[in-house]
Amino acid sequence: MDTTISNVKHQHSSSKSSLKIRHRQIRALCDEETITVYQAYNAEIASHAVQHQKLNASPLFKPGRMTWIKPSWCWMMYRSGYSFKDKNQERILALKMRRTDFLVLLEKAVLATKMAARGTGDSKGVARDEGEEERRSDDVRVQWDPERSMRLERLEYRSIQIGIRGDTRTHWIMNSIVAIEDVTEMAQSLKAALDEDPRVSEQELVQRGLLPQEKPVEASKILHEILEMD
Repeated sequence: MDTTISNVKHQHSSSKSSLKIRHRQIRALCDEETITVYQAYNAEIASHAVQHQKLNASPLFKPGRMTWIKPSWCWMMYRSGYSFKDKNQERILALKMRRTDFLVLLEKAVLATKMAARGTGDSKGVARDEGEEERRSDDVRVQWDPERSMRLERLEYRSIQIGIRGDTRTHWIMNSIVAIEDVTEMAQSLKAALDEDPRVSEQELVQRGLLPQEKPVEASKILHEILEMD
């Protein structure tokens, strides 16, 4: 199944269907083998990444930082302002990664809210047994932010963000990403379409290939517990 962003012309979830969507649910453009996530970079990092199909190909890529990836296209639009927000987010990349690696990554995650609780000395919900401690890592953090519509309106349900750093990020870059595509033009075309006709329907934008399909990602019971999903 081809889930290349440029070939996608399916329906994206909207605010009209928000009542049918669980409050905390992983949604992504995916098939049986891969899941697509997004991140925005400056032009140099993005160009090297696409050319060499390696996210850290540019010497400007900083190995010590935490990388935050998002499976939500509309949340990426919100975060980057459709790529117009600033120079460090002027190029949006679609990172296709192995589905199994995506799920394993999440099994290692710690919720950002629990990290904050540790910092304040609040141990509620933080204690873990030895087996769980070995499986989970502070190198992977998850936070649930309000989902956004194609017009960047805040929706009632949540969208997942995943932060990766350290050796886990290095392994993810070298082994989990199978394709990198520059989707900046798609983002800018979406913004142009909305500006040209503020009443343009979601269905029309879907037909024009500006909204990728994002469907629920099946998660294990353990993952539901770790991420406090509905």
